[in-house]
Amino acid sequence: MSAPFTESSGLPVNAAIPVITYSPLVLRVPGRVVPLELKVSLPAVGTELPILLLSHGHGRSNFLASYHGYGPVASFWAAHGFAVIQPTHLDANEYALRDAHAEGPLFVASRANDLTYILDHLAEIEAGVPGLAARKLDRDRIGAVGHSLGGSTVAQLLGMRIGAASEPDPRIKAGVVIGAAGVADEHSGKILEMYPALAAIDYSAMTSPTLVIAGDQDVNAMFSTRASYRSDAYTHSPGGNKTLLMFAGAGHLFGGISGYDANETSDENPERVAALRALVWAYLRSQLYAGDDAWSKATAALASTMATVSTR
Repeated sequence: MSAPFTESSGLPVNAAIPVITYSPLVLRVPGRVVPLELKVSLPAVGTELPILLLSHGHGRSNFLASYHGYGPVASFWAAHGFAVIQPTHLDANEYALRDAHAEGPLFVASRANDLTYILDHLAEIEAGVPGLAARKLDRDRIGAVGHSLGGSTVAQLLGMRIGAASEPDPRIKAGVVIGAAGVADEHSGKILEMYPALAAIDYSAMTSPTLVIAGDQDVNAMFSTRASYRSDAYTHSPGGNKTLLMFAGAGHLFGGISGYDANETSDENPERVAALRALVWAYLRSQLYAGDDAWSKATAALASTMATVSTR
């Protein structure tokens, strides 16, 4: 009989609180081809809520690559105290814009602009979610998490450049970049023919505190034959405030972070998902709250067979 499942893979976290979700919250963005739709997930109680922006990946699924996805992580972070704000970017399959819009298929600049627009309009979000205005969002404690192309979107707001597209935003105090694209080189695969923008990734100016998460089995020759490709955000950015979390046995979906029992997950592992979300929670807690030791406690309890932690 297998061991019972735990929501945080045995890593120390605070007590979970029931979660309230509100969607869609629709923001009318000037010049955007469709309105910006958001899902907001909140702990049922608490005030001065720290903010977590969550940027979805580009995936082939119809709805997981939108605010409808990432339930296994979004719900956990909300249950443990964060106001989680998930936009649906213009590359979501449901909009059918990937091949029909001049900025498609990746919408690199638009994705970063979505996150910036959210931060510019937090008052509108507070007013739009019932009861949130009285509880308040903590504008001094903002983190951002992104997976795959969403990881690249978050990295842009931390200082990474994709060609001319760079949108560093000092309001984001710390970021988490999960399975993001690496730097193009002689090992790059055919993906650059499909997505030429990925040829211009440059992490040399990504100076903000960042947790980079990679899987040692997340290797796809379409992107690169280098095993280190998905950890370039760590190795190619300035040191001093960078952390790498390398998961053993993890593929691109890290056990299933994009959705519950999702068919696109090739390495399904609920315990890996539980560990990842607990470690992200702990990292952001310690980055956003001075003196909080959640990260040191979590990494001390992390089994080396699950993942390893490096800093530079």
